[in-house]
Amino acid sequence: MTQPHATTAPRRALRAVAVLACLPYIGLKVAWIAGSYVGIPEGSDLRNPEERPVMLAFNGLSVLMDAAVVVLALLLTRPWGRRVPAWLLALPVWCACGLLAPIMTGFPAQLIVTALDHGTGAGTAADDSRFLADWVFGLVYGGFIVQGLALGALFVLYARDRWGHLWRGRIADLPVDSPTRGAQRLTAVVATVLAVLPAATHALWAGGSTAGLSAARAAERTGDFYVLEAMYVVFALATAAGALTLAFRSGHRLRLGVPLGLAWVGSGALACWGGWLMLTGLTSGNSAKAPSAVMNMTYAVQMIVGLLVLTAGAYFFGERGAQASKAPVSPRTLELRPL
Repeated sequence: MTQPHATTAPRRALRAVAVLACLPYIGLKVAWIAGSYVGIPEGSDLRNPEERPVMLAFNGLSVLMDAAVVVLALLLTRPWGRRVPAWLLALPVWCACGLLAPIMTGFPAQLIVTALDHGTGAGTAADDSRFLADWVFGLVYGGFIVQGLALGALFVLYARDRWGHLWRGRIADLPVDSPTRGAQRLTAVVATVLAVLPAATHALWAGGSTAGLSAARAAERTGDFYVLEAMYVVFALATAAGALTLAFRSGHRLRLGVPLGLAWVGSGALACWGGWLMLTGLTSGNSAKAPSAVMNMTYAVQMIVGLLVLTAGAYFFGERGAQASKAPVSPRTLELRPL
């Protein structure tokens, strides 16, 4: 029988795919840091010497972030990865899922909108050719999608081996007398109430409204903009649905992994993209393109919602782990829990 911690051929293949998918993006970013303008057309803002320091900083940061995917792929498939503390693994994987999920869902949707010519008349990704060459978007986002699929599969396999006993079963299997159930409910309700703001603003922007948008952002809207705004609404709803289902034990026959997955991916997408959009806006050297107060508030509340749900999830798994440690030991338990 295959050992729970063995690195099987499928896992090695997924690891190789994840690592190889990072190389084009890292190579492109390193070339830009070195001064190359490959993929950056004449007239692009990225060629502006005044933007050079900010561009260097963000390119360096993005190289480190994508290099972290390589580290995670190794961690999820090597024996030493089993000894990493849970929080030290879960947090970067949560961030990776949060950053990649909107791209994995949004980019194919953008391609479909473009192919069907259902844009709003404001244009689609092709209009961004003045900013970056068209092939750059396909190379970068295509690589991100492959990274997300490979890394996600590796994490599911890893989590099944190490923590499968914590997220198997149905909602009905959760204990009714949980000592933190009141706190879980309060956190879920607060997160859901707060999520109304980003969900509402993104829904307005997806519907064509310019309320709360800066003048520059309103003028630069394309078909891609509307697709991504709609995606953020979906992630806000997914986060609220997952958190409320777990806290109030709704849908007794529902598999526990469903609300956990919704809360995991949704909260990561809200928090990480809220933080990234705030960071890029606050460090923009062009005051005319800086986010409006409403935009910054929306991004900040997204971060708060995501972090609230993440914290609630940490307590949920901590409690589940404590309960599992008190349960009678069975052969099945020994197979699932690492020594």
